[in-house]
Formats: sequence, C-alpha cells, structure tokens
Amino acid sequence: MEDTKLILAGAALNQTPLDWESNLLNIKNAIDEARSHKVDILLLPELCITGYGCEDLFLSPWLADKTFEKLLEVKEWCEGLTVCLGVHLIHQRDVYNTACVIKNKEIVGFTAKQFLARDGVHYEPRWFTPWPANRIEEFEMLGQLYPIGDIIYEEQGVKYAFEICEDAWRPDRPAERHMPKGVQLILNPSASHFAMSKTDLRHRLVVEASKTYQCAYLYANLLGNEAGRMIYDGEVLIAQNGKLIRRNELLCFKDVDLEFAEVCFGSDPDITDTIEYLPPIDENKEVIAALSLGLFDYMRKSYSRGFVLSLSGGADSSLCAVAVAEMVRRGIESLGVLVFVAKTRMFGMPELAHFESIPVEQARKELVGHMLTCAYQGTVNSSDDTYTSAKELAASIGAKFYKWTIDEEVTSYAGKIEQAIERPLTWEQDDITLQNIQARVRAPAIWMLANINNALLMATSNRSEAAVGYATMDGDTAGSISPIAGIDKAFLRQVLIWMQTELGYEGLQYVNKLQPTAELRPASEAQTDEKDLMPYEILNQIERLAFYDRVSPQQVLDRLVSDGLAAETAQEYIQKFFRLWTRNQWKRERYAPAFHLDDYNLDPRSWLRFPILSGGYRDELQNLRV
Repeated sequence: MEDTKLILAGAALNQTPLDWESNLLNIKNAIDEARSHKVDILLLPELCITGYGCEDLFLSPWLADKTFEKLLEVKEWCEGLTVCLGVHLIHQRDVYNTACVIKNKEIVGFTAKQFLARDGVHYEPRWFTPWPANRIEEFEMLGQLYPIGDIIYEEQGVKYAFEICEDAWRPDRPAERHMPKGVQLILNPSASHFAMSKTDLRHRLVVEASKTYQCAYLYANLLGNEAGRMIYDGEVLIAQNGKLIRRNELLCFKDVDLEFAEVCFGSDPDITDTIEYLPPIDENKEVIAALSLGLFDYMRKSYSRGFVLSLSGGADSSLCAVAVAEMVRRGIESLGVLVFVAKTRMFGMPELAHFESIPVEQARKELVGHMLTCAYQGTVNSSDDTYTSAKELAASIGAKFYKWTIDEEVTSYAGKIEQAIERPLTWEQDDITLQNIQARVRAPAIWMLANINNALLMATSNRSEAAVGYATMDGDTAGSISPIAGIDKAFLRQVLIWMQTELGYEGLQYVNKLQPTAELRPASEAQTDEKDLMPYEILNQIERLAFYDRVSPQQVLDRLVSDGLAAETAQEYIQKFFRLWTRNQWKRERYAPAFHLDDYNLDPRSWLRFPILSGGYRDELQNLRV
C-alpha cells in the first residue's frame, strides 16, 4: 500500500469522579486543541468521562445511563476527526470498561477491556467483567445498536486496535492477536497510577511493543490526583518501530496536556535495531513532583483554602511544609501566577492584578503565606533546636507561623487523672501515658486553626511509623490528609537533604542536622526515634521483605543475617517489628487518606489489608532459628 500519514495525538486529562462539568470541559478542550492541529486520531484516557475512581458506583445502573448521555454530548464535538475515549457501560447486566471510537460525530464501536487490574491498589474485578478475546457482539442503547468487543478499526486505510491499560502488561496481551490481522497502530487509553520509577517501565513497555509488533503505539494516561489517594502522571507517548517519537512532561498542573506527531504508515516500515531508553530517574525529583501535584489537586477539589500544620521542626512536618512551598513553585512554573491563583479558588487573597505587579519570587512567598499556616506547640521537653528549625523553615518559605506552649493543658489533664486514680503519674510507671498526652493535647488547637482557615490539617506520620504504630492516635495522626504516610523515614530524610541542596530550600539546613526525635520524654533521656525502635534502614528492610516480597519472619531473619547483621540483633529487631506491626493495625485503619507514592504502601484501604485481631505471628516468632 502507499504510505499514509496520520497526525496522532494523545491528551492527558485531570479528571474528578462524577464532576461532569469539569470532566466534559477538559474533554472538549482536548478535542478543540486537537482539531486546531489537524489531528486525525485523538486518544483520551481510560474512563475519562466519569473518572476512573468511581469505585462501587460503577455497579449502579443509573451511572451507566448518565455516562452514555454525556458520551452523546461528546459525540457532537467530534466533527472532522476521530476521538477515542474511555467509558464504562452495562451489557447483559455486566459492567464493561471500554474504549469508544467516535469518527466525525458517529459512534463506530466499543472495545472492551480484556484483562482487569487486580493487584496492589487495583480492584477492577469487583466492578468490571473481562471481555473474551476475538468476540464481537451488539448492544442496544436508546434505540440504536452498537458493536462491542475485540474490534479492529480503520482510519484512512490504516488498521488500528486497542490495549486498555492492564491489557498491555500481560504476556498474552491483545497486541499478540492484532498483528496477524494487519493492525499497524495500537491505542492505549490508561489510568496508570504514579509510583516511583514506574514511568521507566511504562516507557519500555510502549517502545518495545512498537518494535516487537512493528507498529505505531499511542498511549495516554490520566493526570493528577483524581479521587484522593492515587496520583496519575499524565504520560503521553507516541512510538513507532522501537523509536520514541513524542513524550510529554509528566506531573504538570494543567487540566489538559496534549502531544501530537505525524506518523507515516507504509508497507515497508523502517524498523530500527535499537530501542531508546530514558535516562536514570531521580526518585527524589519524582516523589516531590507527585506530592506537590497531589496536594494541589486535593486542596482545590475539596474546595479547601490551603493547609494547616503543627510544625515541630522535625523531618516529617518539615517535609509537609516544604511540599506546600514546592506545590506553589511548581504550580506557578507550570501555569503562570495568574492561572495558578485562579485555579486555587481561594478567598481573601489580593486581586490578580496585585500578582502581575510583583516579582515571581515575591508572589511565591505571598502565596505560600496564604496557603500554609504553621504552629510550633512546645513543651518543657521541647528543645531550642527544634524551635529554631521550625521558625527558620517557616520564615524561609513564607508560611504563617505561630508559637505557643501546651504545658498548662498537659498539667491540667494529668492533674485530673491523678486526682481520679489517687496517685501521681510518673515516668517510671506511666511512660506511654505521659508521652501520648503531650501529642494529643496539641490536636485541639491546631484543629481550631484549620477550622478558622477552612483549611486541610496535615497529619505528619510517615510509612515507617505506620508500620510499627510509632504515632499517637488523635495526636500527631490527627488530620484530614496524611500526605507522607506512603514514604519511609530513610527516604524521607534523603529527600529533605536533596531539597536543600538541589532545590535551594535553605531553611531545611536546621532539620537536616537533627536526629529524628519525638521530644516527648524529658530532655535528660536524649530520646530519639531509632533508640525507641531500631535503625530505620533495618525497619524498612523488614517491612518490605514481609509485605512486598511476602516472605515469612524466618525468611526475613535469614535475609538480614546473610546481609551481615548479627543473628542476635536481627532476632531482636524482627521480634520487635512483628509484635508492633500486629498490635497497631487498628491505627493504620484510622489514618487520614494518604497518597500512593511508592510501588507499595501500608494503607489497608488501598494496598495492604491485614486483620485487626490475629495470633500476631506468635508461632512464627517463637520458632525463629538462625
């Protein structure tokens, strides 16, 4: 056949479950932009009309009916081009996740997803039914018949077909069947959540598929914090015959991010012998980009007016504070000051003209001041070092900063209990009680600031603390968002050093010199987290072996000893970890919503379920042997 040139485009969309107005506006803007570039085929992400994160609502028939009504609206915007977008529908009482093809205002067909994501954070088999290979049927909707199934489509003589997200990650992927049928182009509408270094895997998947199957491959992912926990990087990829043609910048703050390229299809494709790979990924840069975008979308989609933080001067709260500052910096860089301010929907800020008249750096600090309020709540056990760390960090980024002490409240609660139980509370007898009351007494006042500001209170627990319950429920766990609960402490400290040295957050110099400590015991005891627990690197290794690699306590012990840790020490740490893990599942059940940032997390509402009541590895720990 003669060579055919098609202009292909993929658009990442920042959607929200059930936000029909915003979702359709993003779809329309993507279509209009594609038309302006004379695009032949536009690919939009998986389930982009409803949003991917509707969860059990996908089982509601009314939602499918309304979604189809919205699809018919979208159809009328598709004059002069082909638009492919994700939509769910109900056929013979089963729910299917499909890609709909609209060509010049006519619905051509629906390709149904064949492999459903069921591991990690995914629960697709709860809602959707997989479609069998090579089957095509018809279904009726509003008096009209439409084809649904494993369909091959055609555009100007070029045959194309679909792999929908998970389809491409399986060994017997649909592309294996498409190529013998003469398919030259594969489209992949996706909702592939962010995890550190995952973009490298996805890039390889697309580029290698384009070489293996001698085709062009167009991929479009969702963008942003769609429904609360998952963040999507908005990746758009266009590849052909093992060569990457186009890739966009990930984790941007736009609502629509479109990339396009002209691709030539012929009978004798120029197949390259080499495959292009991405350079090494900087996970520090990745995680702070995802964290800042996640916070921005959570704030604006919840109609909140910024964040409130109990800033202790320690590593956890410091990362939360700088994440908000980085949210502002990246948002301005991506959108410009005026669009960024307009998208936050915040009240009480100066008019937009004010931000036009001042330097960008000044605008950044002013916006952080509007969006982040911090308070240092000291006790007699607090140190000058942590106060200085908190105060200087807040000043360096422009956050509002308050300081007060809580000793009177602690003394008042302790006095009431002492009177009730008719004995004094002592550190020898009541250590945990006296530590926890300090953390809990901090919660009411900081919640008051959050209420006054109509803002989100940030809980500051990290993943390492969550694993062993090293947190005070209704104290430092109090909050409406727990942004760093998916990050382990060792990596968290590394990120803070990177943000100081590479991003220029000099206010972090104080916290980066401190050993992590709760500062809940008298200063004479020199309390540190690792003295209370174990070295964080070992804690994180045990956690990952147990719940990511899913090995037994004995296998964890064997691994630690083989890595050079003394057998007696390894046994002590393993006993302590599993004992604390088991007894603190109830805390993990109650954490505020957390972002999924790594390739796994401990959130029982997304990645890792564990019984609240159990035998606690009693037999396994009693029988540990070196």
